[in-house]
Amino acid sequence: MSKVTTRREGDVLVVSLDNPPVNAFSAEVRQQMAAAIEEAGESDEIRAVVIRAEGRMFSGGADITEFNSAPVDPSLPDLIDSIETLAKPVVIALNGTALGGGCEIALGCHYRIAVPSAKIGLPEVKIGILPGAGGTQRLPRVVGVEQALPIIVTGNPISAKKAESIGLVDRVVEPEKLREEAIAFAREVAERDEHPVSSRRTDKISDTDPDVFDDFREKHARRLRGQEAPEKCIQAVKLATELPYEEGIAKEREFFIELVSGTQSKALRHVFFAERQAGKIDGLAKDVRPLPVRKVGIIGAGTMGGGIAMNFLSAGYDVTIVERKQDALDRGVGIIRKNYDATARKGRMTTEQVDAAMGHLTTSLDYRDFADCDLVIEAVFELMEIKKEVFGRLDEICKPDAIMASNTSYLDVNEIAACTSRPENVLGLHFFSPANIMRLLEVVRGDKTSPQVLVTAMDLAKKIGKVAVVSGVCHGFIGNRMLAVRQEQANAMLMEGALPDQIDRVLLEFGFPMGPFQMADLAGLDLGWKEDESDSSTIRDVLCERGRRGQKTGKGFYDYDENRRRAPSEEVNEVIRDFASRSGKEQRDISEEEIRERLLYPMVNEGALILEEGIAQRAGDIDTVWVNGYGWPPYTGGPMFWADTIGLDRILAGLERYEGTMEDREISTLLREKAAKGEGFND
Repeated sequence: MSKVTTRREGDVLVVSLDNPPVNAFSAEVRQQMAAAIEEAGESDEIRAVVIRAEGRMFSGGADITEFNSAPVDPSLPDLIDSIETLAKPVVIALNGTALGGGCEIALGCHYRIAVPSAKIGLPEVKIGILPGAGGTQRLPRVVGVEQALPIIVTGNPISAKKAESIGLVDRVVEPEKLREEAIAFAREVAERDEHPVSSRRTDKISDTDPDVFDDFREKHARRLRGQEAPEKCIQAVKLATELPYEEGIAKEREFFIELVSGTQSKALRHVFFAERQAGKIDGLAKDVRPLPVRKVGIIGAGTMGGGIAMNFLSAGYDVTIVERKQDALDRGVGIIRKNYDATARKGRMTTEQVDAAMGHLTTSLDYRDFADCDLVIEAVFELMEIKKEVFGRLDEICKPDAIMASNTSYLDVNEIAACTSRPENVLGLHFFSPANIMRLLEVVRGDKTSPQVLVTAMDLAKKIGKVAVVSGVCHGFIGNRMLAVRQEQANAMLMEGALPDQIDRVLLEFGFPMGPFQMADLAGLDLGWKEDESDSSTIRDVLCERGRRGQKTGKGFYDYDENRRRAPSEEVNEVIRDFASRSGKEQRDISEEEIRERLLYPMVNEGALILEEGIAQRAGDIDTVWVNGYGWPPYTGGPMFWADTIGLDRILAGLERYEGTMEDREISTLLREKAAKGEGFND
């Protein structure tokens, strides 16, 4: 069946794209589209062309699986050139999202109309490249540099309304009228003597202030730090203002080839595909279908419980939150409303959407109100005794087919499930804080969790906008288990002569948003600390005893000013030196290279053990966890991909060099075997 069809509507040729699921411009589509454009050019009866698409979106862009294949003619740039140079007007009708190559096709058309729900953007930077089919040269010419830069450099799409306001879209029409309006518009513009050609325009770029590029870099410095593609995007847009189109497009192609063959783009493409692969569960029969879930129960209205609830409320689920006391319940609901109102003020939700979400919320102080829930998630204190008590009560109240989930970060899901009469209905749903914002969800499969319950959890994750990764049961699952070994090394190096700021700075320079001691201050040093049991035996004990409990008290491992800007604390450094001198460890200068290796190599080793034990299905799942939940810089691909990049033999040699610092942790057999064979985890 043809993926591009043509139909004549009088003197207008309607070209329809139908290549589900995202209408990608694959080689086959490009060839068929080129044939349609050629048909329009050769017919004296055709005076205009309309390009449209079937489905809910216009196009997700190029087929990135072709990046590693031999080129097939026509290339996307060649196809766009043939559209732009057609001696008849081409109107594109955007029925939905047009991204990447889809947006570049639209830029090559003479006129653009869209439905109100359409999103238009150039997200190539998110996979480490730049728009390679004229996007960096045509978009500034159509909308101006100041409007083009954020679209190209951040990769975030804009709405049809915004696109119309900046001149990217000529008209916005209602969906049911799109086809007929596009044809009517094509006939209207066919009467004109000239048509706008994006590549020939100079009106929007001729007076560009040269300082706009450095101003943009400065404004977005934190977001762009360490990444190659955004800088190349800025350079390419700047060249659009300095060079003729033909020279600018040649430089764009040069930049594209340089980036697509580079390590960062390979890493980001790995992340892209790993996230999609993570949703697939090995070994399950294809006919397993998710259970219906309409109503969700949440135990606990605190920070985590409230955040979890917002995910389901925003997706249209009915949610019942149960708390022990009315004041805690009122406080939690108030925070949910406050968060929604803040989102609305930023323009990300309408007041009507906020009211609709809150309208799905029911509150209670009685567990019996969970009786008709399809899923109940507990978000109570991280103690096994409390968790088991909660699940025992749920077992008595919940309907037979209800799913019961624990939001535990570390605890044994099998032990929790064993205190119920239906362990097959129990699993872990480990949300990350703030739960209404963080994308990651670890779905913890117990030994007796049924396939249908597991599939239901993965299906729900997608519906509430989460990136879900399946984990087996172990202490800390995937993410926190690996985090623990990093923290061990950070603490050990404090005893050997390093200081918090030095250790954190190494990870910041690697690309993390924060280091281990910054993270501790953010979470609160008193998390799990009990004042009445404190015995000054650890650095954390002493800091908490002195009121240094993190950002919330204005001081933790660091001192904080009123704007939460941090500075190293001499008081803390003195505490550390005192502990270090009493530890008997030799004090020495520790290089940044050693700090980086000792923080990251043991994480890779722990990831290898996680794969060996079958806790994670694949190396890409581990990378997905760390990129989406812990701030691992995505342009390095995640810990396992990064290890593949620098070489497992190098990782192994480093681990053996620092083996004496790893306490009782063994070096993974899988790591040793793959290093010996010259393989990678993602091979």
